[in-house]
Amino acid sequence: MNVDTAPTSEVAPQQMPAPDGPLSRSRPGRERILAAIRAAAITEFSLHGLKGTSTQAIADRAGLTKPQLHYYIAGKEELYVELLMQVLHDWKVVFSFEENASDPGRVLALYIRQKLDHAFDKPEMSRIFTREVLDGGRNLERFWPMSRQWTQKKIDAINGWIARGLMRPLDARLLLQHIWAMTQYHADYALQVRAMGGLPQEAAIDREPIARELIAFVLAGCGIKTPD
Repeated sequence: MNVDTAPTSEVAPQQMPAPDGPLSRSRPGRERILAAIRAAAITEFSLHGLKGTSTQAIADRAGLTKPQLHYYIAGKEELYVELLMQVLHDWKVVFSFEENASDPGRVLALYIRQKLDHAFDKPEMSRIFTREVLDGGRNLERFWPMSRQWTQKKIDAINGWIARGLMRPLDARLLLQHIWAMTQYHADYALQVRAMGGLPQEAAIDREPIARELIAFVLAGCGIKTPD
């Protein structure tokens, strides 16, 4: 599910009269308000997690009153689970492997670059997932079986490449976990990235040299020549 384009029925409003004020009741107005609510929720959850985020904080950041917010959403928990689903959707669909590919270097290079792009383009989404894990992962329990299935498909693809002599023998699960850690670092530790690079805290980070170095590093460890 894509939270940026999710149907409005997935965030069901409570059955109550429309709030007073200038909020539009039209379809475009509703979509605009829901987008503002989602954007506010992403920021608040990435900063404070589910427990530390209040509906009042989401309403304030979205430019709504609390009664107005509750006209459009049932509660913060539904928004939070929706965003977690978005992260997992990205990791399943956007970062999928070509299972029958004969060029592991190209597949892994693309995977690393897409994971790194996600960390740079959607750092708050990445941090929502990280905060949930640090908080004990209670809201991820239902998703772990699916995640293990998706990961196993990647493991099977990697083991297939190893069996065909296309890369050196290694632990495929650990390889994936190392890639996750190295790419997600640039979202979860962006403050440190800028501090160590002597950059202002709001400065853009040049991702291209990071991608080149990381791809070369991983492929060398896999015994694969870096693609030109």
